Amino acid sequence: MPDYASILRQYWGYDSFRGIQEDIIRSIGQGRDTLGLMPTGGGKSITFQVPALAQDGLCLVITPLIALMKDQVENLKKRGIRALAVYSGMSKQDILVTLENAIFGNYKFLYISPERLATDIFRAKLAKMKVSMITVDESHCISQWGYDFRPAYLKIAEVRHMLPGVPILALTATATPEVVKDIQKRLEFKEENVFRMSFERTNLAYVVRHTEDKPKELLHILQRMPGSAIIYVRNRKRTKEVTEYLMKQGITADFYHAGLDDATKDIRQHRWQKGESRVMVATNAFGMGIDKPDVRLVIHLDLPDSLEAYFQEAGRAGRDGEKAYAIILYAKSDKATLHKRIPDTFPEKDYILDVYEHLQYYYQMAMGDGQDCVREFDIEDFCRKFKYFPVPVDSALKILTQAGYLEYTDEQDNASRLLFIIGREELYKLRDLGEPTEKLIQTILRSYTGLFTDHAFINEDSLAVRTGLTRQQVYESLIRLAKLRIVSYIPRKKIPYIIYTRERMDISQMRIPSTVYEERKARYERRIQAMIEYVEEDNICRSRMLLRYFGEKNEHNCGQCDACIRRAHQKPSTPSLHPDEICQALAPSPLTPAELCDKLNADKDQLNKLLHQLANDNRIITQNGMLQIRK
Repeated sequence: MPDYASILRQYWGYDSFRGIQEDIIRSIGQGRDTLGLMPTGGGKSITFQVPALAQDGLCLVITPLIALMKDQVENLKKRGIRALAVYSGMSKQDILVTLENAIFGNYKFLYISPERLATDIFRAKLAKMKVSMITVDESHCISQWGYDFRPAYLKIAEVRHMLPGVPILALTATATPEVVKDIQKRLEFKEENVFRMSFERTNLAYVVRHTEDKPKELLHILQRMPGSAIIYVRNRKRTKEVTEYLMKQGITADFYHAGLDDATKDIRQHRWQKGESRVMVATNAFGMGIDKPDVRLVIHLDLPDSLEAYFQEAGRAGRDGEKAYAIILYAKSDKATLHKRIPDTFPEKDYILDVYEHLQYYYQMAMGDGQDCVREFDIEDFCRKFKYFPVPVDSALKILTQAGYLEYTDEQDNASRLLFIIGREELYKLRDLGEPTEKLIQTILRSYTGLFTDHAFINEDSLAVRTGLTRQQVYESLIRLAKLRIVSYIPRKKIPYIIYTRERMDISQMRIPSTVYEERKARYERRIQAMIEYVEEDNICRSRMLLRYFGEKNEHNCGQCDACIRRAHQKPSTPSLHPDEICQALAPSPLTPAELCDKLNADKDQLNKLLHQLANDNRIITQNGMLQIRK
């Protein structure tokens, strides 16, 4: 039996494991397919890093989080552990070298995004790797019943077929009982095998503030409560607006969303993590894989569309175990706004088919053509030409992806490319370009190969460091060289793609199955309703509501959410009644609510609230108008 504790001490300096870490490690170490449910901050990385170090071969880590990849690879390297990552923005040559190193370089970890699993180059190299185990992070993304389904995760089962006998460890911080079963089915577990850690966060106070003036309330909270904060908003435009508002009020803040380039993201994230800016205003693109334990506040200005998303985002507060707050600012209009997302996320089927048809006009695709074609997709240009709004178009393309008619990728970060149009001899004869530009050309020639035969991938940030120029100066110099017809320069851009997985079809022959549309829409509506019930319910402990949603029964109130504090400050006109007293009164025989009220001499409103709570906790049931204890 491997000595996992000594590995933990050697590389991490801890004397013992936390919670269910060791149970998960021993399970996957025995070659059993394993699912670990651990809240944010529960120490998921230890559960695959320790067993991977205890055996020969490479651990393949599949994760959508580029920030997590980079952070974990750097942290592993600092501990003397060899690790690699393949992510968007890398050149083909860099990817090839990385995969070759994974085969021959005696590395222990290879981090890779799910989108890379289907590429020919990865599959060819995978066949030569000695893989000891597969880890799937954010594994809820494989379930179409989950809140963050990503079709690329479905490729993981195909990878399993290429690696027979290799066990898989799935990890997630958010999964309902239904999703837990679906994860194991989709990943083709040999047997059900789940380890659960309580999702209760005893140091985190959940609060809902009802307000019609969110900016004023936000400022009030930030001025009263010290410490680092994350503020979540719904869209990119709002991140900038809220940041500018806070800066005017003297609060240091940055904004973050998926549309920013990687260099800007890294700078802002670093500034926030170092405490140079107190507040990060962000969309849901921020936070996953970000390791900052001392966040004291997570504030939602806009409602997420599920309790799963909210729980994960709120859980980024207080990972150091110290007191922290997760606060929602809720206005009356938020309910209607949330319901509006249903038709935006699930537009009518006729609308979806119209989008498909117009896509063929956009690409001038003939009937029967298109299979395996890959096209860049500019959603703003498409919407402008065919008079659509971007949000429902984005949703329509995702539904068409799930129905199998095409593949619509997320924004891909394509590195810049450069080709010298003139020959090498002609280049050396050039004069009067200026010292900075000449220095840049020399640096490019020393840094990259093949520049005179084909476009080569380049990195402006790297060139800026090597030349001493700013990134903007590098960019402007390359644009100038392109205008002089010395180079062909294609700046990096973030753009999604449409990949035709089958030939163009007549829409009269197309079918969108109920599993893709009606069933998923019904689940989405239920998630939205659960979110609304959470913010509008003021009398039930918020921690208990969240735990119940994830299938965890909890017999005690947290004592620190707004509902618990409100209840504690109320002065009851009758002695406080405990749920256990109700159960004791019902133990001899069933009673009607009126009989129970008389027997306990209880306040009717107080009794009704407790009966509602006990019913939700499955401790009592009602049959033929009689209350009785659930057997």
